[in-house]
Amino acid sequence: MQRRHCIRTVLGCLSVGLIGAFGALGALGSRAAHAQAKEARILIVGDSLSAEYGLARGTGWVALLEKRLEAEKINARVINASISGDTTSGGRARLAGLLAQHQPSHVVIELGGNDALRGLPLTNTRDNLAWMTQASQKAGAKVLLVGMQVPPNYGGDYAKRFSGLFTEVAKAHKAAVVPFFLVGFADGPEPTKWFQADRIHPNAQAQPMMLDNVWPQLKGLLK
Repeated sequence: MQRRHCIRTVLGCLSVGLIGAFGALGALGSRAAHAQAKEARILIVGDSLSAEYGLARGTGWVALLEKRLEAEKINARVINASISGDTTSGGRARLAGLLAQHQPSHVVIELGGNDALRGLPLTNTRDNLAWMTQASQKAGAKVLLVGMQVPPNYGGDYAKRFSGLFTEVAKAHKAAVVPFFLVGFADGPEPTKWFQADRIHPNAQAQPMMLDNVWPQLKGLLK
């Protein structure tokens, strides 16, 4: 009797131990799955300013964003869908496919500068930005609009209305906004030193400042 009792006791301990071990493994698997599910997917829909035009690969602000996310241990993946020369109409035309393909949790819209350079109607730019913002939000993503300004030679009224578009759309649709992507150097005392020879595209030294202009708003959305 005593021997059988000992055997039952040992078997009972083994059973409890195995149940505990499997329970711990299940909890670990659940936590791992939860952590993976929480990965942010940041879709950048931009033009040449985000597509590393004229820059060495890996030196643009989007590449620097990936490094900052890693340094700050933020679980996020960046999808850069920027195309040099793109307009808000172009972004609008391809956004639905990008949303379906990547299912982003965050969308950064950096478009509009080429609209102004081509003299496209401001109403079109506004409508396209609004449409993209709403489409992204309906897909479950948080939106950050990155604004641009044009030189004074475009006319004071046009320049003012254009620069205000981004904040107007952001407020109307409760999105985040960076009013001016190039603030701090394009509007500084020596702007040409921060640009490539074409005086349109920022050089490599300006890219960290561009990231710094975007980062506070984007980080706030990632919380």
